Amino acid sequence: MRYSLVIFDLDGTLLNTIGDLAASVDYVMRSRELPLHTDDEYRQMVGGGIRRLVQRALPVDLASDDAYVDECVAQFRRYYVDHIDCHTRPYEGMAELLRELRERGVKVAVASNKFQHGTERLVAKFFGDIDFLAIEGNREGAPLKPDPQVVENILAKSDVHRSEVVMVGDSGIDIATARAASIDSIGVAWGFRYADELYEAGASHVVESVDKLRSLLAD
Repeated sequence: MRYSLVIFDLDGTLLNTIGDLAASVDYVMRSRELPLHTDDEYRQMVGGGIRRLVQRALPVDLASDDAYVDECVAQFRRYYVDHIDCHTRPYEGMAELLRELRERGVKVAVASNKFQHGTERLVAKFFGDIDFLAIEGNREGAPLKPDPQVVENILAKSDVHRSEVVMVGDSGIDIATARAASIDSIGVAWGFRYADELYEAGASHVVESVDKLRSLLAD
């Protein structure tokens, strides 16, 4: 195998979570009589954590009001925690790829900007049979990607040199995280962003399918 450790983003890479994220933001917006958004619009808003998602969904004047944003974030979180897995599903072939990597001795980990409890809950539900080296979501006070700290946390739990590590993600944020941590990156074009963004961010490779991702990892 080309790599000894593969670090996966969660939303838009392993799991299609847009339905539950969109429904949760819509709940907040509807309760406050604010404009709703389409799923395509939400795809451009996600990736920077919950607070950033809510800010992007709000009208500009309200998004700059920290106290108002705090209220909306708390409302979002309460709803999302209760509805986190209503529409969420793994992307076809990803569970099988994870199992294959582990069977071939490759370590796997998750690095997400989703809050830690939510990250762990979704991974346990959809990939509960996978032996992950680490499941790293966002913890209070910790920096979000593209800060490389999440990658450093994972590396600290492994005996793998960073030259043997790759990060797989669907956004420019994931690619920037990998670059900041001096590891390789592979962008996946089936998620919430587009191939152009991944190339512009400096992805080592961009793939359109799980089969192509498998080939790159095994090369």
